[in-house]
Amino acid sequence: MAKISVIGCGYLGAVHAAAMASLGHDVVGIDVDERKIDSLRRAEAPFFEPGLEDLLARAQTSDNLAFTTDVAEAAGADVHFICVGTPQRKGEFAADMTYVDAAVAALLPHLNDTDLVVGKSTVPVGTAARLAEQVTGTGAALAWNPEFLREGHAVEDTVSPDRLIYGVPEGEAGARATEVLDDVYASIVDSGTPRLVMDYATAELVKTAANSFLATKISFINAMAELCEAAGADVTQLADAIGMDDRIGRKFLNAGLGFGGGCLPKDIRAFMARAGELGADQAVAFLREIDSINMRRRVRMVDLAREVVDGSFIGKRITILGAAFKPNSDDVRDSPALAVAGLIALQGAVVTVADPQAVDNARAMFPDLEYETDLKTALTGADAVLLLTEWQEYRSLDPAESAALVRQQAIVDGRNVLDPVVWREAGWTYRALGRP
Repeated sequence: MAKISVIGCGYLGAVHAAAMASLGHDVVGIDVDERKIDSLRRAEAPFFEPGLEDLLARAQTSDNLAFTTDVAEAAGADVHFICVGTPQRKGEFAADMTYVDAAVAALLPHLNDTDLVVGKSTVPVGTAARLAEQVTGTGAALAWNPEFLREGHAVEDTVSPDRLIYGVPEGEAGARATEVLDDVYASIVDSGTPRLVMDYATAELVKTAANSFLATKISFINAMAELCEAAGADVTQLADAIGMDDRIGRKFLNAGLGFGGGCLPKDIRAFMARAGELGADQAVAFLREIDSINMRRRVRMVDLAREVVDGSFIGKRITILGAAFKPNSDDVRDSPALAVAGLIALQGAVVTVADPQAVDNARAMFPDLEYETDLKTALTGADAVLLLTEWQEYRSLDPAESAALVRQQAIVDGRNVLDPVVWREAGWTYRALGRP
């Protein structure tokens, strides 16, 4: 088993550290945020992710997982994973590489010539080659091993990934890096998980290209939803029909409010920015329209909500079901639900936002909105209900019980997860994106 350091204990790093410890490795997680480290030491996740706290508790009970703010504790580890964030640079589309560069710079004095540094952060193509010059100056080697985590499924995606990607240098150094990574992921490789070994640039592009494709598929069906509304067609039936074609597939063809979070939006923008730097901006010019379609969904949702309250939000009470950008998460970064809530509030409504996990994070971002964790309280007195994050408890709403709480029976299904026949038969005005 390997001795591992994980630099950066945010969403990616905390999950990766706990998962590597669960595989039997001796792991130290390192982060500059003392509060985050204190929380992780108590086996308390600083964010909501199903299964993570159980994984943390089991690993720390086994005494092979520790957390610290001292990067010097990385000394003596064989493998060092870089798991820091790459947010969108303020005022630009490009990725901010400050944290990645700082993490590598802090790690360099503690490396020896048998170590392997492994990048997991999502970075612009060309980053690994640039950082390799610094790392190899210490005698250590660099590999790039992109992550493919889905929030809400991150633990599962780490211990049982659908593929492993190794970006390694040429020659003997690459062979050695591959051998080390195979040892780290031995149980995963032995289970039959596909493993692809490639150059740095291709490995970096795998993640950004995958995210761009998923964003494209989501925005394609949302563009079809716009057409369906104009034609009086039903986008959910359209998606079912075209999804039966195995060249297309049904996954990610769920029309609705669109994507958000800390990955897809900033990753496709960074992809465009980097393509421009490389002189290949025309190759990904279509991503600008993908981004535009995604943002238009939010405006259209506001328009639908205004229609069901007779053309004006002034003095109306609007209940927003969902604050997180997706269910099973408390992440509100670039949340479509919160964006809609803010736009409606600006137009004169009293907006109450409900969410099982993300209320505290949402309040920090939009303090002027009202928040409620109790679903019945949130629904009471509402002139319209907007389902914008498809938590199971919202998908399972009973229309009759809900009718007894609201002031006006009007619901806008922003995720196309409710049965319109059932809701309309119960006396509700039902509207949804892309459906008649």
